[in-house]
Amino acid sequence: MRALDVIALLLVVIGAINWGLIGFFQFDLVSALFGEMSALTRIIFSLVGIAGLYAISFFAKDRYRDVE
Repeated sequence: MRALDVIALLLVVIGAINWGLIGFFQFDLVSALFGEMSALTRIIFSLVGIAGLYAISFFAKDRYRDVE
């Protein structure tokens, strides 16, 4: 697994945990750690979103791996 794939997967997991906390407990961990919509919080949310979009490519990689 490439380093970029690992970083993207890690960010997607962080985002999933944060959304789980929001859904179950109405607690936004990222905002609690870095401030309510501070610049750093927005950067983290943006990186998680980009990682999620990049992670869509994992489906295609898995599909091509089965063909070979």
